Amino acid sequence: MAEKKIPMRQCVGCRTAKPKKELIRIVRLEDGTFALDPTGRKNGRGAYICRDPQCLKKAKMTGGLNKAFRENVPPRVYEELGEELEKLEQH
Repeated sequence: MAEKKIPMRQCVGCRTAKPKKELIRIVRLEDGTFALDPTGRKNGRGAYICRDPQCLKKAKMTGGLNKAFRENVPPRVYEELGEELEKLEQH
Protein backbone atom coordinates (compact mmCIF):
# COMPACT_ATOMS: atom_id res chain seq x y z
CA MET A 1 0.00 0.00 0.00
CA ALA A 2 1.37 3.41 -0.97
CA GLU A 3 2.17 5.97 1.70
CA LYS A 4 -0.14 8.96 1.95
CA LYS A 5 1.54 12.12 0.67
CA ILE A 6 1.94 14.82 3.32
CA PRO A 7 1.38 18.34 1.94
CA MET A 8 4.35 20.61 2.62
CA ARG A 9 4.28 24.41 2.85
CA GLN A 10 7.03 27.00 3.29
CA CYS A 11 7.08 29.33 6.31
CA VAL A 12 7.21 33.00 5.29
CA GLY A 13 9.50 33.69 8.27
CA CYS A 14 12.24 31.05 8.32
CA ARG A 15 11.62 29.84 4.74
CA THR A 16 11.76 26.15 5.72
CA ALA A 17 9.30 23.61 4.32
CA LYS A 18 7.22 21.83 6.94
CA PRO A 19 4.07 19.71 6.94
CA LYS A 20 1.03 21.90 6.40
CA LYS A 21 -0.58 20.88 9.71
CA GLU A 22 2.40 22.20 11.71
CA LEU A 23 1.96 25.73 10.34
CA ILE A 24 -0.59 28.51 10.84
CA ARG A 25 -2.36 29.77 7.73
CA ILE A 26 -3.11 33.43 7.14
CA VAL A 27 -5.63 34.08 4.40
CA ARG A 28 -6.59 37.18 2.42
CA LEU A 29 -10.31 36.91 1.85
CA GLU A 30 -12.04 37.98 -1.34
CA ASP A 31 -13.12 41.28 0.25
CA GLY A 32 -9.45 42.17 0.89
CA THR A 33 -9.43 41.53 4.64
CA PHE A 34 -6.99 39.18 6.37
CA ALA A 35 -7.86 36.39 8.79
CA LEU A 36 -6.24 33.50 10.59
CA ASP A 37 -7.40 30.21 9.13
CA PRO A 38 -6.97 27.42 11.69
CA THR A 39 -8.82 24.93 9.48
CA GLY A 40 -6.80 25.76 6.34
CA ARG A 41 -9.96 25.59 4.24
CA LYS A 42 -11.11 29.19 3.78
CA ASN A 43 -11.23 30.54 0.25
CA GLY A 44 -8.61 33.10 -0.63
CA ARG A 45 -4.86 33.52 -1.02
CA GLY A 46 -2.97 31.95 1.85
CA ALA A 47 0.45 32.13 3.45
CA TYR A 48 1.91 29.93 6.16
CA ILE A 49 4.02 30.64 9.22
CA CYS A 50 5.58 28.44 11.91
CA ARG A 51 4.14 28.40 15.41
CA ASP A 52 7.38 30.02 16.59
CA PRO A 53 7.43 33.70 17.66
CA GLN A 54 10.91 34.04 16.11
CA CYS A 55 9.48 33.21 12.68
CA LEU A 56 6.87 35.93 13.14
CA LYS A 57 9.64 38.43 13.95
CA LYS A 58 11.58 37.35 10.84
CA ALA A 59 8.47 37.62 8.65
CA LYS A 60 7.81 41.10 9.97
CA MET A 61 11.43 42.24 9.43
CA THR A 62 11.78 40.78 5.94
CA GLY A 63 8.24 41.58 4.78
CA GLY A 64 7.48 37.89 4.19
CA LEU A 65 3.71 38.31 4.44
CA ASN A 66 3.80 41.39 2.20
CA LYS A 67 5.63 39.38 -0.46
CA ALA A 68 3.31 36.38 -0.11
CA PHE A 69 0.18 38.51 -0.53
CA ARG A 70 1.75 41.00 -2.96
CA GLU A 71 0.47 43.90 -0.86
CA ASN A 72 1.09 45.56 2.50
CA VAL A 73 -0.29 43.54 5.39
CA PRO A 74 -1.84 45.68 8.17
CA PRO A 75 -0.03 45.67 11.56
CA ARG A 76 -3.24 44.24 13.10
CA VAL A 77 -2.55 40.92 11.35
CA TYR A 78 0.89 40.69 12.99
CA GLU A 79 -0.70 41.51 16.38
CA GLU A 80 -3.32 38.76 15.95
CA LEU A 81 -0.62 36.27 14.96
CA GLY A 82 1.43 37.21 18.01
CA GLU A 83 -1.58 36.67 20.28
CA GLU A 84 -2.32 33.32 18.62
CA LEU A 85 1.28 32.17 19.11
CA GLU A 86 1.13 33.15 22.80
CA LYS A 87 -2.01 31.04 23.24
CA LEU A 88 -0.32 28.06 21.57
CA GLU A 89 2.74 28.37 23.82
CA GLN A 90 0.54 28.25 26.93
CA HIS A 91 -0.94 24.87 25.92
